[in-house]
Amino acid sequence: MFDLLGTGIVTVLQWKYLLPLFMGTLAGVVGGALPGVTITMTIIVLLPFTYGLEPLAGLAAMTGVYVGGSAGGLITACLIGIPGTPSAIATTFDGFPMARKGQPGRAVWLGVWASFLGGLVGGLFLILVTGPLAAIALAFGPWEYFALFILAMAMVAGLAEASLVKSLIATAIGLLITVIGTDPIGAVPRFTFGSQFIGGGFPFLPVLIGIFAFAQIMSDVEKMQQAGAQGRVVTQRPSLSVRHLKVIGEIVSRPFLFMWSVIVGIVIGVLPAIGGSAASVLAYDQAKKFSKTPELFGTGHPEGIIASEASNNANVGGSLVTIMAFGIPGDAVTAVMLGAMTIHGIQSGPLFVSQHADLAYGIYAAYILSHFLMVLIIGISTFFVLRLTTIRLAVLAPVVLVLCVIGAYALNNTMDSVYVLLIFGVFGYALVKAGFPLAPLILGLILGDQIEINLIRAIMTDSDPWLFLTRPISGGLLLAAALSVVLAIWQHIRHQKRTAGAEDTDF
Repeated sequence: MFDLLGTGIVTVLQWKYLLPLFMGTLAGVVGGALPGVTITMTIIVLLPFTYGLEPLAGLAAMTGVYVGGSAGGLITACLIGIPGTPSAIATTFDGFPMARKGQPGRAVWLGVWASFLGGLVGGLFLILVTGPLAAIALAFGPWEYFALFILAMAMVAGLAEASLVKSLIATAIGLLITVIGTDPIGAVPRFTFGSQFIGGGFPFLPVLIGIFAFAQIMSDVEKMQQAGAQGRVVTQRPSLSVRHLKVIGEIVSRPFLFMWSVIVGIVIGVLPAIGGSAASVLAYDQAKKFSKTPELFGTGHPEGIIASEASNNANVGGSLVTIMAFGIPGDAVTAVMLGAMTIHGIQSGPLFVSQHADLAYGIYAAYILSHFLMVLIIGISTFFVLRLTTIRLAVLAPVVLVLCVIGAYALNNTMDSVYVLLIFGVFGYALVKAGFPLAPLILGLILGDQIEINLIRAIMTDSDPWLFLTRPISGGLLLAAALSVVLAIWQHIRHQKRTAGAEDTDF
């Protein structure tokens, strides 16, 4: 295993792979530091530039974006109190107060080194666990895959920040979108209404680009206008000088906090479509509960920064485990990576590591090396990245939208993909305005075809429906899905009661 990893590192250190990895990491850091430009949007913008590269070079660039973006969001979170990415929200709670106390360098580098160390531990988990999980996945039949996909959607619907009903509706919308087009088994047209435009269904990547990029840009334009009305301006150049060994010592001297945050990040990363924001917030919450000084959280406490960022980057390793072992994207970023694999004719899933060992260990190597590049890039370019955050969204948004349109068009070299992007961009923006979460919709869109295919395959293999429950793995996964929904309902009811009780107390 480690011999293959060493070979992968030597391979990625070649210029034709190292240069895309460096450029991807740089783009991730910059994109992560720009408020409103998420990791997903950055990797979507990068996507068309990877079409002509070798599979490993393209995936190395995307891995660099993922790692660099996960850490880049902490720069603006600490220095100006605006998280560059949703996963850096929890870092803002203590990073910005610490910077305002005159310690911006300590705040930034606590986050950077916690991200670096947490990401490396997450990488160890990625290397050691992907193979065994893939071996377990080989025992999966259509019944087990159907149950696994149902469990994934149940978890996302229950853990989404919006109401449970809206989460379930969003999941259903994603599933309905996959029904439009042709039957994946019999190739029978469905819900096409005689239109050639939707006769082949809606391609996944233009829908993803439209829903996430277009809808999020429109939402961020509104938010930035509101923030501008508040008049938040950075008037002084921050000093980022720091003693790195002392900062690393602060992290290492809290082994339980660090390791528990990493575990939280990995577990949340393995659960499909939940994402780094949930991981960092949950780790922050856990750190506060276990801390001997919980009252210091929110005032510039280092434990809050360490917990958030260690969990955030460990989450990346967990997400990569899911896509490489099961072929299920852990979040929107790995969904784009899955699409890129498909474009290159590579099938992700249980046989991926065994059939494409060179590529798999190349991705492991790219993941590890990208953390070192991330530290180097942030160390050299922190000031320049900070200057980039002053670009007005009125200038930035049109550029990003143009690049998204180019990426959608380049997928099939047809304007139909651009029309799909615009349609679902407007549709996604309407859902955001109505308070619907997008993660369950995207997961339903990703898994809809697979759920249908595996359901039909299971019935064609054996028409006995009880096999979904009597097969141990399938039955256990469906039971876990049911428990997840019940738990989500119970938490929702408890939250409503607490909210009502707090309102009564105020009166």
